[in-house]
Amino acid sequence: MTSDHIVKSYDEELNHLNESILKMGGLAEALLADALDSVTKRDPDRAQQTIDDDKKIDHLETEIDQQVVRLLALRQPMAADLRNIIAALKISSDIERIGDYGANVAKRAIPLSATQTVKPLFAINRMGRITLQMIKTVLDAYTEGNPDKAKEVWLRDEEVDDLYTGLFRELLTYMMEDPRNITPCTHMLFIARNLERIGDHATNIAETVYYMVKGAHFEEDRPKGKGDRSGLAVVKPEGKGNGD
Repeated sequence: MTSDHIVKSYDEELNHLNESILKMGGLAEALLADALDSVTKRDPDRAQQTIDDDKKIDHLETEIDQQVVRLLALRQPMAADLRNIIAALKISSDIERIGDYGANVAKRAIPLSATQTVKPLFAINRMGRITLQMIKTVLDAYTEGNPDKAKEVWLRDEEVDDLYTGLFRELLTYMMEDPRNITPCTHMLFIARNLERIGDHATNIAETVYYMVKGAHFEEDRPKGKGDRSGLAVVKPEGKGNGD
């Protein structure tokens, strides 16, 4: 009887840990969706509420840290159980960072709402949709223990990086064409950078889930494609690049 009770309570603790991760991930996903909505709808009040919601994610990360310490100290897990518990610790850290970057998007939405609208906002929305889908898919991969879904997210990081580089060039062009675009485009540059970092953390989670399930890392290097080449971007004003 005692042995059965111990095993059952252990399973309950593991399930509670998994549920905490999913709750935390759901909060981060919702926070990012609200942040992007506040950008699109130019809604500073919603943006501020989104910033405040980040505290819930931070609180959950602390709870998960405590759960992990308890499981490691009292249960001395091995093999797959150990991988699951360590994975939860790593994933909670990445989710916390996703929440931070989502809150940063909302912070930029507040001053952006007071500026003129510029065309590259549509590209921001596209980046946002992709990163949201990455978060949803990687959380599904974690729930299902599905390495294929994890790899799907892992491969999409290249798309986000390339979008960011293209958007960086486009925003620079808009700023050079009209000084009135400098303020809104600067805020959008920061938003795009935060979305690119969210994509990186979703990819980190994908790698963790894959290892949790397979007990091995991806054999290939992380696909970065052109990667973030924004630091190398050179944009010349029209009529000033070829001796004109």
